[in-house]
Amino acid sequence: MRKVKLPLTLDPVKAAQRRDDYDGVVPVTELTRLMELSLTRQGEVDVQLHCGVDPQGLVFTEGKAAVELELECQRCNKPMSFLAEVNFAYTPVFAKTVIEELPEAYEPVDFDENGEIDLRKLIEDELILALPLVAMHAEDQCAVSSSEMSFGKIAPADERPNPFAVLEQLKKK
Repeated sequence: MRKVKLPLTLDPVKAAQRRDDYDGVVPVTELTRLMELSLTRQGEVDVQLHCGVDPQGLVFTEGKAAVELELECQRCNKPMSFLAEVNFAYTPVFAKTVIEELPEAYEPVDFDENGEIDLRKLIEDELILALPLVAMHAEDQCAVSSSEMSFGKIAPADERPNPFAVLEQLKKK
């Protein structure tokens, strides 16, 4: 199957009725929030989507996305490669939908004023959540060794007299 550029928005109800499948790419340059976190501004996000209706009658959009990003190692401040891969499943929220009753497998998603969901925003949100909180090379691959990570010695604490020593002396009398 040929990879194509994914649409910006998707009508989840119509796509589910048609049981649409998408295998495409999103240029990384169109995901501005993700690009703020990456050192490189090139590449594409590979995305596979499947739309359908589950046995409970819920409309869903599920898929996976993957992108190779260049992050800055917080230990050595050098670039490191990171493969961000995510799986996701969404169901649109209608006016009558009770969010607490949705299956745990689905995340609720709201429509815009045209009854569509913003695919780029959903994919970008998922990829941002897949990034590590602190990007670091594996310790054996990092330019900074663990012996270089000590920044000084902690002086021993002052030996102060115990304030309760006076009470102990009174107890002995």
